[in-house]
Amino acid sequence: MLFFLILITYLDRICISLVGVRVKNEFHLSNTQFGYVLGAFSLAYALFEIPAGIMGDRIGQKKMFVRIVLWWSVFTALTGAATGFITLLFTRFLFGVGEAGAFPNGCGTISRWFPAGETSKGTSCLMIGSSTGAAIAPLIVVSIAASYGWRAPFFVNGLIGLIWVLVCLAWFKNEPKEMRHISVEEKLFIENNRRFIRPQSKFPWQLALKNRNIWGLALAAFCSQWALYFFVAWMPLYLQEGRHFTENEMKFTTSYLFAFGMAGGLLAGFYIDRFVKKRGLRLGRRLISMGAFGIMCILFISIAVTTSNTVVSVCLMCCYFFVPVNGINYFSACVDIGKNNAGTVAGIINFTGSMGAFALSIFFGKIADITNNFNTPLFVIAGVLLIGCLLWLLIDASKELSSVIPGREPNVIFQAN
Repeated sequence: MLFFLILITYLDRICISLVGVRVKNEFHLSNTQFGYVLGAFSLAYALFEIPAGIMGDRIGQKKMFVRIVLWWSVFTALTGAATGFITLLFTRFLFGVGEAGAFPNGCGTISRWFPAGETSKGTSCLMIGSSTGAAIAPLIVVSIAASYGWRAPFFVNGLIGLIWVLVCLAWFKNEPKEMRHISVEEKLFIENNRRFIRPQSKFPWQLALKNRNIWGLALAAFCSQWALYFFVAWMPLYLQEGRHFTENEMKFTTSYLFAFGMAGGLLAGFYIDRFVKKRGLRLGRRLISMGAFGIMCILFISIAVTTSNTVVSVCLMCCYFFVPVNGINYFSACVDIGKNNAGTVAGIINFTGSMGAFALSIFFGKIADITNNFNTPLFVIAGVLLIGCLLWLLIDASKELSSVIPGREPNVIFQAN
């Protein structure tokens, strides 16, 4: 369910960029104006991340998932009915309001449903879903747009979301104890070894605002989203207008690229938990994200300086391989640090991350218009990624937000990690 939740999220989210050239031509938008359309989503998404994470921790993830997917499905469909720049801004902003909370509530679900030693494996469900959705989106969206116009894919994607809601209502449960057809032994194993400990807990805001881990993760997430949102929002336009790919070449390059992300997410899900168990939470999480940030920084510089489209394609694919690796690692750190309040912590982290996506959305288009060059913004992205790499020196995922839990000692697996 988490995999398909995020798959549909990215199927909807990347749709606007895949038909971006068509939308720009119909409404006569500059790169700066199109950046505002992309940024409207990111801004709304950021503003509602924390409230959605808090509500999920308090009332359970099921109710939040139904609200989230219903809302975003409606405004995905309404994007296809836009009549110009203003209506695009309006619908994309409200679409962002709806999608906010998917990742925080996904982390909250992982905290309740996965043993502590499988945190990264659980988080990989989210990240593989994002890469899979983005990989199949070009094959679906571009093909439908070529046959029926750019508006049609939004209507189709909206319907897919409604199907997910029906399955969620019928099957999904907040807690293992609520789920039928699971043995008592398995339920007890999950409940005794998961990060989540008690049904209700008040989030320690004063502690969080002074916590170096929270600030470090938040700022690192801000930096990481400059890379992710380039791929999700600007890359199709970059390939077509900056590198002069045809729409068909863009479609297959984009699909192959996100397939590399699927591989990265799958491998990371299996091996990060092992690496962290061997190296410890502090050093293990730090080395993984610093390595991912550093490699992405070098690859973005390589893309910006090369004149070969073949090299561009290879570097883009290699670069995106490390995006889900980094994402799995820092969302897993949210679960490590947040435990009972994993959804709220993930909401905080994704809020600042989405503000990074908002900044990239706006500045990429402006820099491209000012310099009349699509490669110049890539140097800026590389610089931001270098900062993100260094920020992980501040983060110690072994220190949970509230180290003393009244009434219950930490479980054995958590102590071992």
